Formats: sequence, C-alpha cells, structure tokens
Amino acid sequence: MEDGTNTLRVATGPAVTTRPAVGAPGAMLVVISGPSGVGKDTILKVLKARVPVAPRHYVVTFKSRDPRPGEEDGVDYHFVGSDRFGALHAADAFLETAEVYGQWSGTPTDQVVEALGDGKDVVLKVDVQGARSVRRKVPDAVMVFVAPESREALRRQLIDRNTESPEQLKRRLEAVDEEMAAQPEFDYVVINHSGRPTETADEIERIIASEHRGRADRQIRL
Repeated sequence: MEDGTNTLRVATGPAVTTRPAVGAPGAMLVVISGPSGVGKDTILKVLKARVPVAPRHYVVTFKSRDPRPGEEDGVDYHFVGSDRFGALHAADAFLETAEVYGQWSGTPTDQVVEALGDGKDVVLKVDVQGARSVRRKVPDAVMVFVAPESREALRRQLIDRNTESPEQLKRRLEAVDEEMAAQPEFDYVVINHSGRPTETADEIERIIASEHRGRADRQIRL
C-alpha cells in the first residue's frame, strides 16, 4: 500500500527509453485512467480547484463528438467534428488517439511538450485504450488507474449520469470487465468510493508527491 488504504502500487522500476528528453528535470506526466463512469471527471475537478505544490498543467483533449450537457468547449474538451479530428490526426498532432464507442479522442502533443518544457507536471485523463498508447510512447509516465468500489457502484454511476442511450449504456457496461482487467498495467490503483472524490484526489496527490521524492531528476521522453 502507498500512503493509505485506497492505493496499491502494482508496477516496479522506471522504464528505459532512448527517446530524446522533452521535459525539464523533475517534471512528470501523470496519466489518470479507469473505466467509463468511475468518476474521473469529478476527481479532476477537485484536483484543478487546488493550488499544487509544483506547477501543473491539465491537458484538454480533443473529442470528435458534441458536448454533453454541462460540458464546455475548450475547458472540458476541445469538441471538433470527425473531419477536423481526422485532419489533426493526419498532421501527427496527437500523442495518442483512441476510438471508443464510435467516438474519437486525442491528446494534443503540443500541450504536453510545452508544459513539460516549462517544468510543469502534466496531468492527462484518458480511457484505458489511450493509457496503453501513452505507456508505449512514454514509458516514464506515472500511470494511475481509478477503480470503482464495486461493479454495481459503477453501474449505478453510469445510469445516474444519464448521458447515454440504453444501447450505449449496455455497451459501456459490457466493456467494464475488460477495462478492470487492465489494472496490472498501471503503476498505481486508487479506489474511488462513491461520494468521496476528495479522498481519491488526496490519494493521487500523495502519489504525485511520492514520485517527486523518489525521482527528482526524472525527464520525460517522447
């Protein structure tokens, strides 16, 4: 366990890569992932409301879909049509892309490179498929998997957010077991108990602080 009962360290040792360094010493890329509906957006809102010890940048990813109720373009995501997304993809503008449930997501490389170069920690929220792509390209990224307290709790959260059609909800629930099976691929697993996102954010803050203490000379390579 790592600084609390909700966090499990599951991977060992820094990865080795020969790619060029793009970040200032100490700055790191933190990837937050987990199954759909687990509460990642809520946790990110808690983290964003805080004043971090070290400078931090939260990546605004691109989506090929329209905004959901309450989502703001340029704040939650950059919402672009499929043609625009395809053009950006063809221009090699993304660190990673993933197609999930017929919709595309992409992480803009320029945001990551610029923030790391400025000495900022970069926090990126992606789905499990996207997290795998980031790990392949950035072996030194700190990978955090957010897990639900139970499958039933996750099902309730997906239903309560009321953003999918019955068919979309069915597909998301069918994908849960496959997404949960990815936990061993991550450095840390944090359980997000229902109604307690602040505790989960606290655990992630402790992970970031621990990683800074353990590898103060880290340099991210792409």
